[in-house]
Amino acid sequence: QVQLGESGGGSVQAGGSLRLSCTASEDNENTYCMSWFRQIPGKAREGLATIDNEGHTTYADSVKGRFTISRDNGKKSLYLQMDSLKPEDTGIYYCAAAGERCSGGYCSNVLFGVREVCNDYGQGTQVTVSP
Repeated sequence: QVQLGESGGGSVQAGGSLRLSCTASEDNENTYCMSWFRQIPGKAREGLATIDNEGHTTYADSVKGRFTISRDNGKKSLYLQMDSLKPEDTGIYYCAAAGERCSGGYCSNVLFGVREVCNDYGQGTQVTVSP
């Protein structure tokens, strides 16, 4: 199981920006897909963005154009640049890792539920956006 640790959460006003970071315990086949999820109180965990180890990205419609996912394989790190934040972006943000074999080679599979079970998750970091 990949160990993951998130940082960078906090409080910001609407329209502001935050950058989340995640450090993984390894960089290998088990981190082929690296993703960000969000959980809002009372709702199911939502997939936001994913990136494979070649840099191909997929975004949920709710964050497309506002959030940017990136990774640095040498540093075993994943990032999420969040711009134009809205109050509805408030929630706990989780980093996730999934292997290539389990994902079927398509990281969208582990982001949008078909193979979400493949993910290892971090403990999460709180993001609060005030009006």
